[in-house]
Amino acid sequence: MESSQSDFTSPPTDIAPSKGWVSLRLRELWEFRELLYFLTWRDIKVRYKQTVLGAAWAILQPFMTMVVFSLFFGRLAHISSGSSNIPYPIFSYAGLVPWTFFAYGLAQSSNSLVGNAQLIKKVFFPRLVVPIASILSGLVDFALAFIVLLGMMLVFGIAPTINVIFLPFFLLLAFITALGVGLWLSALNVEYRDVQYMVPFLVQFWMFISPVAYPSSLLSGPWRTLYGLNPMVGVLDGFRWALLGSTGAPGPMIGLSIIVAILILISGAFYFRRMERNFADVV
Repeated sequence: MESSQSDFTSPPTDIAPSKGWVSLRLRELWEFRELLYFLTWRDIKVRYKQTVLGAAWAILQPFMTMVVFSLFFGRLAHISSGSSNIPYPIFSYAGLVPWTFFAYGLAQSSNSLVGNAQLIKKVFFPRLVVPIASILSGLVDFALAFIVLLGMMLVFGIAPTINVIFLPFFLLLAFITALGVGLWLSALNVEYRDVQYMVPFLVQFWMFISPVAYPSSLLSGPWRTLYGLNPMVGVLDGFRWALLGSTGAPGPMIGLSIIVAILILISGAFYFRRMERNFADVV
């Protein structure tokens, strides 16, 4: 019995890019978790390849910034830590540790797609993996700087509070904020390369409107709550509260920071996925 040719052929399938707002397809991230690990580890090795000081840069950058802040803001401008029992160097360094993680993640993620152009053009994988990996690689720097912070606290005779168990939450909030903004900027950077020149200015400006070198308690009443529209305000105040107990427990301000950070992440993820179909052609 002869079989017709149609028995061995399937109808043609048209492959076309998605249109409009598309699903985030988060399940793909789990399926490509090994690639996420590989890219994260690759970024860590590249960061310290052919460097004289190596991982010491993760410590020197926030430490030297703390020295400058202590000299100009602490001694000359007489800005206090907002708490009588917390020395200003500890106060400023406790803010610089999570801030440096955020600033590094934002800078790296915003340029991650352009930096991985050859990989994006040749291999199919969920592009969300690239900016996520670039931010996760900063966890090594964070861990090293945090160890120095604990050593400084030991020298000054300051013990962590019981609220230290909340530190991972505030670190996660910093990650969410960096990823949300990074998704917006990385997608825009593919279309408009001017974005890469704007990011350093954005990071510097953001630092001065965040309580890195000064306490948010300088603002009072409803203005301080409104200040929480900046997600890093909740991160920095929450980090100091959890580790040092330097301020009261974050209330409405931290809640507002969480809401804004989540909104930035969700909107950034959907915008990223919408623009993703053009990455390989434009990058």
